[in-house]
Amino acid sequence: MSILESNHLCKIYGSGESEIHACDDVSLSVEDGEFIAIIGTSGSGKSTLLNLLGGLDRPTSGTVTISGKDLFSMSDEELTIFRRRNIGFVFQNYNLVPILNVYENVVLPIELDGSEIDQKYVDHIIHTLGLESKLTAMPNQLSGGQQQRVAIARALAAKPAIILADEPTGNLDSKTGMDVISLLKMTSQEFHQTIVMITHNEEIALMADAMIRMEDGRVEVGEALC
Repeated sequence: MSILESNHLCKIYGSGESEIHACDDVSLSVEDGEFIAIIGTSGSGKSTLLNLLGGLDRPTSGTVTISGKDLFSMSDEELTIFRRRNIGFVFQNYNLVPILNVYENVVLPIELDGSEIDQKYVDHIIHTLGLESKLTAMPNQLSGGQQQRVAIARALAAKPAIILADEPTGNLDSKTGMDVISLLKMTSQEFHQTIVMITHNEEIALMADAMIRMEDGRVEVGEALC
């Protein structure tokens, strides 16, 4: 069953001779529980696509549906609430709140939504990602790899329909980066979590279930990797 679909998605910046088609008629479908990598060089449009898929930006034309809900038929307020409840984000720069400790960062999206914390589930995530000994640590006391683990835990904690990861290894050394991707793959399997990740690194992309190549705002047919 498809959890995420985009249909004829376009994002155009500028006009006339300076018009840039950052996302050019992109239609794709992601199945429930899949781990998909979107690979492309800098400027290929993959970050624009991820922002559109996550409802962080609105398209010039086209649609995105997650769990059957049309993102861009919603008001900005409705979309903000939907994102918080249904989409987990993992960013290259971690985006942890510096004045909150590890545990507070992990449960922050749940508390912002006013929802009850599923403590057993959150504890399982923390254990799976090896963060038990770091719960009271502040972000500036953690290594880059540890901060990214916290970001993954935070993305999982609200039980989102999908996780969108934007170059999650971009600020990490190669070994730590591979460790983080291994954790993403493990959490995809452990929690049956759908993940869409963008990267410029083909070695990283090969760890996903399937890979989609993007160039000049367009995507090529995806290829299964396992």
